[in-house]
Amino acid sequence: VQLQASGGGLVQAGGSLRLSCAASERTVSNHYVGWFRQAPGNERDFVALISPSGVNTDFSDSVKGRFTISRDNARDTVYLQMNSLKAEDTARYYCAAGGRFSSAKWTYDYWGQGTQVTVSS
Repeated sequence: VQLQASGGGLVQAGGSLRLSCAASERTVSNHYVGWFRQAPGNERDFVALISPSGVNTDFSDSVKGRFTISRDNARDTVYLQMNSLKAEDTARYYCAAGGRFSSAKWTYDYWGQGTQVTVSS
C-alpha cells in the first residue's frame, strides 16, 4: 500500500497551504489517517488525525486553531488545510494510515514519502 502526500511548497509566513494524502486500495477511506511532520534534526511529531468517518479529529497544541483536517472518502483522500503558517511549521509532512485513533507513530501501519513545507519569515 502506498500513500502519496502532495501540496507542499514555499509560502510566506501568514500564508496557507493545503496538503493532500491519497492512496490506492481504499486505504485512506478505511483507516484513521494522521499527519506528522519532521524538521531536520528533530523527531517526527504528530500534527493531526481524523477518523474514518471524519467525525473525530485531533490536533497538536502547536497547530490547533490554525490547521484543519478533512477527508473525501469518495476520492480516498485526506486533506490538511494549513492557515496562518509560521516559520516553525517548516518541515517535511507525512501522512500515515492506521487502525486506531492515536497520535502515536507506532500505531500507524502505512506511511507516505512526505511533502516539504517551507515557510519563509
